[in-house]
Amino acid sequence: MNKLKQFSIIGTLFLSSMTQAKDEPKLSWQSTQVADGLYMLSGVGGFTGGNLGLSVGEDGVILIDDAMPSTLGIMNTAIKAITDKPIDFLINTHVHGDHAGNNETMGNNGVHIVAHENMREHLLVKGVQAADGSMQPAPKASLPVITFKHSMDFHLNGMNAHVFHLPSAHTDGDSAIHFTDVNVIHMGDTFFHKLFPYIDYNSGASLDGYIAAQKTVLARSDDETKIIPGHGPLASKKDLEESIAMLENAKMMVSDLVKAGKSEEEILKINPLEEKYGALSWGFITTEKMTKQLINGITQVAKEHTHEGSKPHSH
Repeated sequence: MNKLKQFSIIGTLFLSSMTQAKDEPKLSWQSTQVADGLYMLSGVGGFTGGNLGLSVGEDGVILIDDAMPSTLGIMNTAIKAITDKPIDFLINTHVHGDHAGNNETMGNNGVHIVAHENMREHLLVKGVQAADGSMQPAPKASLPVITFKHSMDFHLNGMNAHVFHLPSAHTDGDSAIHFTDVNVIHMGDTFFHKLFPYIDYNSGASLDGYIAAQKTVLARSDDETKIIPGHGPLASKKDLEESIAMLENAKMMVSDLVKAGKSEEEILKINPLEEKYGALSWGFITTEKMTKQLINGITQVAKEHTHEGSKPHSH
């Protein structure tokens, strides 16, 4: 190959890569003020992790969730654009790495980590997932140092924040945070807005518990409530109502097929969710995956009822 042609090819590849890099959106966090001193941080340009909450005021800084190690830098940049104060408390809504992936860094920086007791237990027993996918013991610094069983309250920055457990929903250690004075609720992954949810049965979740969790938060909401979902845009009471209606209807559709004796393979072939709810499909939870989750949740309950029915009755 002559040098002119070689340089031409290299030049073409260089320009191509530059154009591609220019066209690719830059990964960042976007902040939305939802009340005085209270912000929602959400990813822009790609997957950054779950939506964050940030309370800033005279008493200090409370961060809700801390995303993934790969987005720690841009997360800190977004937080520093709001406040120069150090983070005092971190509230984990649950155990997954896209919401608690920077716990070790936070703990090492002196941040007090708060979570439901089941989340701490999960980390102690199961550990954390390493980059290669294997499970490793959770570093001491990543563990919540303040835990609760049912609920707890923060009285900081002129706001009351009620942190409460949502049992057996997305996991067995889910927390929601209700800033009662300003009518804002952070739901973590008990709410995926405009997306099919992920229900982690391997971490103590249940289909009925997931629906019940949304109904619990709905009962705390009114037409002015701002709801920060674990993933998706800022939401309202109406959006949460639509999510509950979707889950209950989708459960009924799949349940009818299970009761009719259809196998999982047959149900997936029918693809019952596609026509009405196909727009909620995304990379991780497609209509097929959501249908499987529904089947698992329905059959899980059926097995539990069968097991309960087989137990001898005491007199």
